[in-house]
Formats: sequence, C-alpha cells, structure tokens
Amino acid sequence: FVKRIDTLAAEFPADTNYLYTTYNATSHDIEFNDHGIIVLGSGVYRIGSSVEFDWCAVNATLSLKEQGKKTAMINYNPETYSTDFDVADRLYFEELSYERVMDIYELESSTGVVVSVGGQLPQNIALRLQETGKAKVLGTNPEDIDKAEDRHKFSQILDSIGVDQPAWKELRSIGEAKDFANEVSYPVLVRPSYVLSGAAMTVIRSEDELEEKLTAASNVSPDHPVVITKFIEGAQEIDVDAVAGNGKLLVHAVSEHIENAGVHSGDASLVLPPSSLSEKTVDRVKEIAQKVAKAWNITGPFNMQVISAENPNGGESLLKVIECNLRASRSFPFVSKVLGTNFIDVATRALLDRDVPEPVDLMKEQRDYLAVKVPQFAWTRLAGADPYLGVEMSSTGEMACFGKDLVEAYWTAMQSTMNFRLPQPGEGLLFGGDTQTTDLARIVDFLNPLEYRLYAANDEVKQHLESQSKDGSVKVEVIEFPKEDKRALREVFEKYDIRGVFNLAKRRASSLVDEDYVMRRNAVDFGVPLFMEPRTAVLFAQCMSEKLPKKEGVPDEVRRWSDFIGGKPL
Repeated sequence: FVKRIDTLAAEFPADTNYLYTTYNATSHDIEFNDHGIIVLGSGVYRIGSSVEFDWCAVNATLSLKEQGKKTAMINYNPETYSTDFDVADRLYFEELSYERVMDIYELESSTGVVVSVGGQLPQNIALRLQETGKAKVLGTNPEDIDKAEDRHKFSQILDSIGVDQPAWKELRSIGEAKDFANEVSYPVLVRPSYVLSGAAMTVIRSEDELEEKLTAASNVSPDHPVVITKFIEGAQEIDVDAVAGNGKLLVHAVSEHIENAGVHSGDASLVLPPSSLSEKTVDRVKEIAQKVAKAWNITGPFNMQVISAENPNGGESLLKVIECNLRASRSFPFVSKVLGTNFIDVATRALLDRDVPEPVDLMKEQRDYLAVKVPQFAWTRLAGADPYLGVEMSSTGEMACFGKDLVEAYWTAMQSTMNFRLPQPGEGLLFGGDTQTTDLARIVDFLNPLEYRLYAANDEVKQHLESQSKDGSVKVEVIEFPKEDKRALREVFEKYDIRGVFNLAKRRASSLVDEDYVMRRNAVDFGVPLFMEPRTAVLFAQCMSEKLPKKEGVPDEVRRWSDFIGGKPL
C-alpha cells in the first residue's frame, strides 16, 4: 500500500507528494491516475554516489515535465527531500531494489522508467526490470548496458569496432593471471564488473601482490568474471561526457585530468576546455565517442574514460579506452555548467525521442575561459586512513572554479576547498616521497625564490632536492621525525612552523610506521595542506610562484558564472 509521509503529526490531513510503501495498511492514500514516467535516483549517499546524480535526476524530471509528462521519482536519500521534494509529481522514499521499483511501476501503471541518470544502482537492475518485470526502460537497451558493464563483452566490442584498449584477459585461475601479468609486464590492474567508484579495483606491481589480491577481487562479484588489464603508468587520462540519440552523437564534452592515469576520475581534477590537448587529439576522441555510440546503439547519456599514452614508435599519442558507462556520470553537472548546455535536458529529449536537438560540436567553440573541478576529501573523518590517491575513489565532494587560464582557475579552486590554508612565504615546507622522479625538484624550483624554509625527514630527499633542482642555491634542512610519537611530531611541526607538506610517494603505505604514511597522515591530522599527487603538486607550486608575489593573491576581478558562459545560467 502507498501512504503519504505525514508532516503534520496526524493533527490535520497531510497533502504532500512524498510517499512510502507499506504492508501495514488497508488502503492507499492516493489514486493512481497519472501513469507517469518513473525516474530512478542515486540511492543513499556514499563515496561515488552523491549530489551530482541528484542534479541529473532532478534535471531529467524537470525536462520530462517540460515535455508535458507526469513524473514519479524513487530515491531514498534525505538530500532529495530537503531541496527538491516538489520537483517530481510524486516522490517515493524507497530502496532502489528490483522488487520495490516493480511494485511502484505496476501500481502507477507507469509508461516508462529512466535508469540512466541515477548512477550505478539503477543500472544494476535495468536488465532485470526489462526481462523479468517487462518494464519499459527508456533509452539505451538494458542488453546493451550489460554489454558495456561486462568487461569481457565490452572489450570484445571495442576490438570489433577498431577502438584501441590496454591489453586485457579474463581471469579463471591465478596461474593464468600470473602468466598474463608476466607477458605484458607489471604493473597490471585487476577490475571486476558492475562496480561504482572503482570498488575492489587494484593496481598490482608484483607476483606476490597478485596472488594476495586476486582472492579479494573474485569475491566482490562472483556472478561476473574478473578482468586483468595492463596498467599504463604516466599516461594522461581524458574524460568524455556525451549524449547520443539512436546511436548518433548529439553533444559531447572532452575534459582532461591534471593527475596521471591511475587516480580515480572522481578524485581527479578536471580541466574543461582541456588546456594541454591538441585539437587533433580532441577530434580523435570525438571519433571514438561516435564509434562507441553507434556500436552500443546508445540513446541517452554516456561517459567514457580514455588514456593518452606515448607511442613507442613515435608519432601521435595512442588513445586507449579504459571504461565506458552508458549512464550519466558525476561530471555531467560540471560540463553542463561550463559549456552552457544542459546535457541532461538533451538526454531526456533523446529518451522520449521528442524535440531532439541537432548534433552540435561544443568543443569547436572558442572560449576565453576554462574551468577546473577539484576534489574535496574528508581524511580527517577517517582516523588512521592513508591519504593516498589510487584507483578506488576517496573524495567526498568537489569544487569548481572558472578562470582566464589554468593557473588562475586551479589557484581559485584550491583556495575554495574546505579548511585550506595557503602556506605563506617564510613558513616551513616539508618534503618526502619518491626521489626517482624529478617532480619534487620541480616543486622546489618554483618555491625556492619565495623564501620558504625547506625541510626533509631524511638525507636521501635532502640530497635529491639540492642536487636535482636547477637553482644551485637550494638549501634543505633534515629535521627530526619521530614516527611513533604523535605528540612529539606535533611539536616538531610547531617548532619548524611547517605549514605545507609535499609527499609524492609511489605507492600506498604497507605499515603504520612507514615514513611517508606518517608524514601524510599527520599533515591531515594537524590541519596542514597536503599535496600527495605529483602533477597537481607541481601545478600548485607553479600557481604559488606566479600568484604570491602579487598582492591580490586571488583573481583581481570577480565575474559571475553567467558572464563567463555568456548567457543565462542553467
């Protein structure tokens, strides 16, 4: 039975549009005359599933209403109730399980269900809704969704349409896995199917690690095989958000990650329009998107991750597709607002096949700005967790800012993140991590002229910084670093006035007394800005070198969002 959520403590009849279902009743509170379209939301908030998908679901609902359709949304997070409770004609506070969705679908005698705007949960039940429940799923056929979610089917289709991808193999035994890993050489990536935010994905760097981790990955999704892929280090990752109608590309956005490939797209800093990709590369990415849209006969939103890797034979870089989701992604609100085109509105029109706009290449337009989306982390809420970025998502929020160039946009975005205090010239900076690359030395080259005091926890880092930096005047002091005494370490931070930590470790710590782990963790615990990813750390050091000598520090002009995009905000 469907009941209204009582907002008036039973003193008066509550006339609300938010509902729940129960077996403990004898009658319905409403009549089912709407026969509306059901929009499935994102479900509860957790890492990887948050307000971005709510934005997509709400905008899909608004677009459906504009087309004269009645709507019912099923979602069960409080955010929808606090901000968007009146957007849908009916709002069901129910779990996104097959049984509950079908109960509501049948009661409402619904004319269709939208599964592509709520993230991963609706996708997981799409095939069952169509095949078992005989529900009308709007947009891309759930059988095609399954072909994209199943890593084996996905890779086979990419091969058939001539789209490159990293070398891969389906896993059936640990012996096979070892042979394949030795054939393509480590590192490799173990990835299960049907996962959100990289859950259980692991980068493996040795045979012992492979044996240890494979068991965990296999247990995640026993019904779906696990695929092992060659992991390409140092490659650049490109994000593609797009909308197609009957296999034809309608709109698309190509964003670049600042971080190297291997950092989850939800933790990466996105730049749109891309600042370092050539026009030819952007065109090649569009061609791949067109091939994918046609191969899967996509109608609605989809998202791809592509990596750009150096070609060992010289010539233009290799573009390899590493993932494709036939649904809206968490960057859809960002690209819509930066490009001034509501991708979800276009997608909803494609789902209904009504008033579908003509294809347009938004990436060809010249813009006098770019925008950067940076992640927000909640390391302080997870005592002892290692603040390290990998293929599993860690961020709990995001911040996007506009600027006239990459330095201005990134500088503004980083200062807008929560609890961020900029280290001032004359204060102390602590360095640590991988000395096999030039990244730490490049950071010091940017910062040394600003007269920061530079510290390291060991001689290796000190010698690396002093010998590798271009400026021969760099002086680094090795300080005491009590790894097992937090109180003593806090006193060290205070004694040397350490206000920033650059720790570029190559891999996650294996013990609680690992020097890099202690440095990262305590930077978080002491409220000191931490930079632990090489490319973003170098970029922020560049921002500091360009912006700090100027008195204003932040952009000297403030422009409204609508001024940037040259029109009415979405």
